[in-house]
Amino acid sequence: MNPASARVQRIYLILLLGNTLAASFIWGINTLFLLDAGLSNFEAFAANAFFTAGMVIFEIPTGVVADTVGRKASYLLGTITLSVTTALYWMLWVWQSPFVWWAIVSVLLGLGFTFFSGAVEAWLVDALTSTGYTGSLEAVFGRGLVVTGIAMFTGSVLGGVIAQATNLGVPFLVRAGVLVIMFIYAFIVMRDLGFTPDRSRGPLKATRLVLTESVEHGLKRRSVRYMILSAPFASGVGFYAFYALQPYLLELYGDPSAYSIAGLAAAILSLAQVAGGVLAPRIRTLFAKRTSTVIAASLLSVVSLVVLGLNSLFWLAVVFLMVWGFVFAVAEPVRQAYLNDMIPSKQRATVLSFDSLFGSLGGVFIQPALGRSADLWGYGASLMIGGLVELIGVPIMLASRRQNDPADTRTVQTDAPAPEAP
Repeated sequence: MNPASARVQRIYLILLLGNTLAASFIWGINTLFLLDAGLSNFEAFAANAFFTAGMVIFEIPTGVVADTVGRKASYLLGTITLSVTTALYWMLWVWQSPFVWWAIVSVLLGLGFTFFSGAVEAWLVDALTSTGYTGSLEAVFGRGLVVTGIAMFTGSVLGGVIAQATNLGVPFLVRAGVLVIMFIYAFIVMRDLGFTPDRSRGPLKATRLVLTESVEHGLKRRSVRYMILSAPFASGVGFYAFYALQPYLLELYGDPSAYSIAGLAAAILSLAQVAGGVLAPRIRTLFAKRTSTVIAASLLSVVSLVVLGLNSLFWLAVVFLMVWGFVFAVAEPVRQAYLNDMIPSKQRATVLSFDSLFGSLGGVFIQPALGRSADLWGYGASLMIGGLVELIGVPIMLASRRQNDPADTRTVQTDAPAPEAP
């Protein structure tokens, strides 16, 4: 990696570090925070569903912002939006507000995250290409997972400790402050390298053109389409399981007020993510195709969720929580590299936003449904049902694999995506 590419990677990793650290202050206690505000299990996961609904609503418009205005502008809008809406979340908790206000602010939180999704990843890939990087994308994305895993561990542990030492609201205020710092950092160091926004057209015409080309290079390309269509099942279940494991671990532990144990769930996943990020490029070499790696990881994820649901021992739940987090961390950089190698630069952020949108759709419908099943039959049963739901996505990923796209076997970064296989 040459010095210019190394600087790009360093900025990318710092952005991931700051974003994840900010977010993870509340990941370990978010469900407990919502329940403490007076919401039921169904309402808590419905609030999360409204968050993902916000991501669905705003995913494409903000992806177009990244492709027509600039990736840096999109990132800056994301940090400031998330900082403000996080502070609003804290205010709702203080006021014990009715559910309708949680729904509204959750949608706005989703807006903040959509400014990030696609934009930062597109910025990285374009900037690496511009600076002459020809190495493995899996390696870069894997390092990103290591950094986010470390940040997630630090933030989730500190969030749980801070909540126990003060109250459940303070981690949200800390998160808002860190996001302000990231806004200042990105404003100073980010540059849109390898990408020039096309501002020659009006905003409506530019939006229509980018969307048309994104559909052409995204959903109309079979290998991309099937991978995107599989996203709702793994993502929807993943959203639910991540937050349901907080109260479930407390239930198995036997102390509902041990907030630091709730933070342990996020901390364990962060360590598993670090291990997965380090080993993902090596594990990828064990498979001839990228899709084979992702499919194998998905099957292991299903098995882990079913075992977690059947289990009644705290220590065994911790073990399978690590397994579940590890296989996710292995699959994610491989899946990212596969998609990025099939998408042209000019439409990259928008197509990646399509992928994020479909993943969010799963969260909109799956989270409240599984939350309701937890109210009726308990967290264990809901995790087992979640594993079966995730299994639905495997045949769809197999359809992408059958397209034999050249990107499925590629191991290094190239200047342009490969042509679609005949």
